[in-house]
Amino acid sequence: SKEGCTVIGISPNDSRSHQKFKAKFDLPFLLLPDPNHVLINLYGVWGEKNMYGRKYVGLLRTTFLISKQGIILKIFKKPRTKTHADEILKFAALD
Repeated sequence: SKEGCTVIGISPNDSRSHQKFKAKFDLPFLLLPDPNHVLINLYGVWGEKNMYGRKYVGLLRTTFLISKQGIILKIFKKPRTKTHADEILKFAALD
C-alpha cells in the first residue's frame, strides 16, 4: 500500500473462513468471498489442478496486476508466496 497498490484476495470460501484466515496470518488487506464463483469465473481462475497424481477442480492461485484505469497489466500464475510481493513491485517498477 505504501507504493499505491491495493491488494484484494478473492476465493470461494465464506466470510467466516476469510475472517479466521485473515486473523491467523495478520493480513493487512481485504479478502472477498465468492462462493458462487462470479468473479472467479470471470477471471478464469477455476480449473483442473493436480496434486500427488490426483486431479481435481479448484481455485488456480493467480495474481492480476490491474491499472487504475482497469487494464490488466500482468497476470502472475502460480505465484510463490514468499517472493511474490517483491516480484510484483519489480514488475511494476515501484521499488
